[in-house]
Amino acid sequence: MAISKRELFLKRRLRVRNKIKATSHGRLRLSVHRSGKNISVQLIDDVKGVTLASASTLEKELGFVGKNNLEASAKVGATIAERAKKAGFEECYFDRGGFLFHGKIKALADAAREGGLKF
Repeated sequence: MAISKRELFLKRRLRVRNKIKATSHGRLRLSVHRSGKNISVQLIDDVKGVTLASASTLEKELGFVGKNNLEASAKVGATIAERAKKAGFEECYFDRGGFLFHGKIKALADAAREGGLKF
């Protein structure tokens, strides 16, 4: 029987998350979520279970409400890097979830790296 796209996504997400947990050793996690209309990212401390910084295209000040394109992804990546530096964090792990590291996810990661985040 064929495996559906959703099942493949969930398998990929678990595989990525388990690799991060095995090697993280208390570092922060930069978690990305992409929907059909928006993209969001959070800087999470898994030890304490809190979100330290976040950015999303749903924020009106970014000017990309309801848009999910490369420009919006790059802007969200730059914004999360700025907010992480303001909070005093520079190192994290990139948790792409079940999304492939291509296109919008890659644009977000590149912009975050250019903004000063190390992962």
